[in-house]
Amino acid sequence: MSDVRKVQVGEVQLAYRVWGEEDAPPAVLLHCLGEDGEDWRGVVGRLAGTHRVYALDQRGHGLSDWPGEYGFARWRDDAAGFLEALGLARVTLIGHSMGAVAALLLAAERPELVDRLVLEEVPPPLPADPPQEVPEQPAGPPSFDWPVKTAVVAERNAPDPRWWEALAKITAPTLVIAGGDSVLAPAEQRAELVERIPDARLVTVEGAGHLVHEERPGEFLAAVTSFLAPQS
Repeated sequence: MSDVRKVQVGEVQLAYRVWGEEDAPPAVLLHCLGEDGEDWRGVVGRLAGTHRVYALDQRGHGLSDWPGEYGFARWRDDAAGFLEALGLARVTLIGHSMGAVAALLLAAERPELVDRLVLEEVPPPLPADPPQEVPEQPAGPPSFDWPVKTAVVAERNAPDPRWWEALAKITAPTLVIAGGDSVLAPAEQRAELVERIPDARLVTVEGAGHLVHEERPGEFLAAVTSFLAPQS
């Protein structure tokens, strides 16, 4: 495990881990619901061979603050504040599920900050059908702040309609990675999301579900490293 560092971003202190050479181009990783920056441990070694990799614990998760107030716009703004606090510009931004929504919202609102965008198993910002329900909180010590789950379900069921329209504002070349066995969203919604982003491509990893980078790390890395390779 990489040493954990912390930085103040607005009203929250955010924890993060760093790998790779200091002068390498920056890549920032945003995890899914219920995880933290360590969730990327199976793929970060390869990514750190070409990039300075920053894996963030998003608010309500891991060693970052658990302030009790959550939502995709807050995670978006935290990510923007993180980039500014560390002086990072034109980053490769990689997000998974919840983190992918935060990443696409940031790329749409602050396109000058994002050079390349990778969205793994991103839920299209359209109302979930059927609507999701918040399950009972599991017994025992929580691995993340449970109100995070409530906030995610509420915004999956009734996302801000401006988020769907904002996809057209993304200027970064974008790679969307989907698991072939995923039931996150209908295939037609996924295709429409890719069509709405001006420079986007879709890679479907057959045999993978929602956790593509864990279940098929080799195929995930092949898709990402090919996408990030310098163009001749």
